[in-house]
Formats: sequence, structure tokens, C-alpha cells
Amino acid sequence: MPLITPEKRRRGIYILPNLFTTAALFAGFYAIVQAMNQRFEVAAVAIFVAMVLDGLDGRVARLTRTQSEFGAEYDSLSDMVSFGAAPALVMYEWALQGLGKLGWIAAFIYCAGAALRLARFNTNIDVVDKRYFQGLPSPAAAALIAGMVWVGIDNDFTGEALSGYACVLTIFAGVSMVSNVLFWSGKSINLRKSVPFIVIFALVLAFALVSSYPPGVLFALFLAYAASGYVMWVMRWKRSRNASSAVPTGFASDGELAQRDTGAESTDTDNAAPPRS
Repeated sequence: MPLITPEKRRRGIYILPNLFTTAALFAGFYAIVQAMNQRFEVAAVAIFVAMVLDGLDGRVARLTRTQSEFGAEYDSLSDMVSFGAAPALVMYEWALQGLGKLGWIAAFIYCAGAALRLARFNTNIDVVDKRYFQGLPSPAAAALIAGMVWVGIDNDFTGEALSGYACVLTIFAGVSMVSNVLFWSGKSINLRKSVPFIVIFALVLAFALVSSYPPGVLFALFLAYAASGYVMWVMRWKRSRNASSAVPTGFASDGELAQRDTGAESTDTDNAAPPRS
């Protein structure tokens, strides 16, 4: 029996969605090259471009019905380069290099966190609730890193001056990716559903706000998104704590009362006198 059947030999790959994935991979690689050439602002912008392209390839595949296992695996490898290796190296070259061992350890924590995040996402894709991401998504983590670099350079800060903040943010992003904190995915939004006119107006205002100062606005948006997961986690923890303490100490719940009543009835039955013959 031949190892490769004629059907498998004729099977190819879809060009359109994988073209977007390749473009995202190129943007991530380009960011690494520009960081090596000390052009950190261009590297940060390239990471944001990779993030936009990464958001398009899956949607294009679903719209054109060209999903494939090859495309899913290729997308994960592209994400590892664009949102794992590239942000870690860009941040290391810009701010973490002067910290010595702490600097490259922080960069490695981020890179390993991105790899683990992508591996967990691929294995739990049919298990986790589609409305939420388990752990900070790697594109959002990359946007945190690239946003800080872009804002720092735009405000004439050197990486050495912000090395402490950069180290904390890099470790925070890496740990958040492998955490169990839930982050809103946005997949519950139905783009085919009609919306009120005010929503379109809000989108126009959002585009205007981003275009007014892209580095600061984008960094602030993704920083708020990263914090939102922990805020929701604290709120859920407080609700569960209040629910568990809703029954005062010394008072039995309905289930406990039912068990006590059943136990009392069985005890009374056991202690009752036998029927007379």
C-alpha cells in the first residue's frame, strides 16, 4: 500500500487565508529584524500590523469556507513568531538588555508563556467557553509590549530609563497568558445582526480617538483589556464568597433540615414499639 494516496497527493492548501497568515508571519519577522537594527518604533508598528493580519486570516477562512487543519497549525506557528518571539526580542533589545540575567529571564518568561498559551488554546479549543479566553490572548500580550515600546519612543524615553517598568510588564504579560483568568473574547458579537445607529457613531468616534494619538490610545486600550480579566475575576470571587456566606452560622440550610427530618423520622420508626400480633 503506498504511503501517500493519490487523494492526499492532489490535496493542496488554500491560498487566500494562508496568504494573510504568511503576511502576519512576515510582519513578526520584520519586527525582529528592525529591532536588531535599533529601529524599535518600526518594530512596534510591525507587531500591530501582524495583529491585524492575524485577526483577518481566520475570518477570511470562515467566510470563504476554506478552513483546514494545515491553516490552523500554520496560524499557531505564525502566532508564536509574531506574538511570542518578536515582542520578547524587541523588548529585550530596547529595555531589558541592560538588566543582565533578569532581563533575558523576563523575556524568556514572556516567550515561554506565549508558547504554552498557544499550545493550551489548541488542545482546549472544543472545551472552553467560546465567549471567553482562558488566559490573556497572545496578540493582546504582544500589543502590551509593542505599545509600551512605541509610547516610550514617542515620548523620547530611552529603554534604559524604563527598564524596571518594562521588566514588570513583560513578566505580567507572560504570566497572564498562562493563567486561568478569563478574558472576554468578543466572539459573541454577531456581525450579521443589525445594530442601532449609535453603535456606528461610536465606532467612528473610536477610530477618531485612535487616530488622534495611536501609540498612547492603543497601549491604554490593551492595558485596560489586560486589567479587565482580573477585575472580573475579583468580582466573581466576591460573588462566590457572598453566596457561600449567605447562610448564617448556626442556621441550617433547607437541605440540612430535610436530612435532619428524614433522620428523625427514621429514628422514630426504629424506636417505635413492634406491632401487636
